[in-house]
Amino acid sequence: MLDRIKASLPSLAPAEQRVARLVLGDPRAFANLPVSELADRAHVSKPTVVRFCRSVGYDGLSDFKLKLAGSVSEGVPFIHRSVDADDKTGDVLVKVIDNAVAAFLKYRNDASTLAIERAVEALAATHKTGRRIEFYGAGNSGIVAQDAQHKFFRLGVNTIAYSDGHMQVMGATLLGPGDCAVIISNSGRTRDLMDACDIARRNGATTIAITATGSPLAGSGQIHLAADHPEGYDRYSPMVSRLLHLMIVDVLATTVALRIGGARLQPLLREMKNNLRSKRYA
Repeated sequence: MLDRIKASLPSLAPAEQRVARLVLGDPRAFANLPVSELADRAHVSKPTVVRFCRSVGYDGLSDFKLKLAGSVSEGVPFIHRSVDADDKTGDVLVKVIDNAVAAFLKYRNDASTLAIERAVEALAATHKTGRRIEFYGAGNSGIVAQDAQHKFFRLGVNTIAYSDGHMQVMGATLLGPGDCAVIISNSGRTRDLMDACDIARRNGATTIAITATGSPLAGSGQIHLAADHPEGYDRYSPMVSRLLHLMIVDVLATTVALRIGGARLQPLLREMKNNLRSKRYA
């Protein structure tokens, strides 16, 4: 959470930057002090403290302090332990799993429920209106986009995934109001994905960016779902960011399914399961 605030500093207004530095200087105190004292210490107004919390993706001061207190008290460390060429199998097992678990716990503490709610609202609306969801990704993120398309397709949503840059641009061109474009990127700097995001937004579609804080894509999407991970890029380890992206997709798909409701969804899933029985060995 503190890493995310630090990464957001350049994009904050000067008064909000003073609040951010107060958080970074003593997060435990910030989580326990009343808003009036926080405002005095940062030399800003009380509304500025609340605006800062919303600027970094939280519902307000209460939500921010709750997440901050949880993050500080648990003290979940993130240390990316690279896999070495001479590691034994047991070492590889521990390092790969520890890296993934630490990243998941960090995301749980940092995640903006407000941003997730906004994304879910837009995605769930497509089920009611018959509008379209398109998932865009490149490389590893293209595989995540395919996984997302599969999950939402099962919910009866009109959806498709593209990993080709030309197809992404053409697909985005055909989107309009009520449609959603979900753009998935680890770096948030892929030109094709940026182009598709800009086109979809200009055409009135809701753009949801699953990417790193402070990246160009994070600023281009209307809804930013932050997936921050200091990737090691060593040649032996899998990309933990890909696992984070898959988890965020799972959160979105599960919450959208709850919004659709069991009364409408269960008969569809039951029929799907029955129709697939012939594809399996008894």
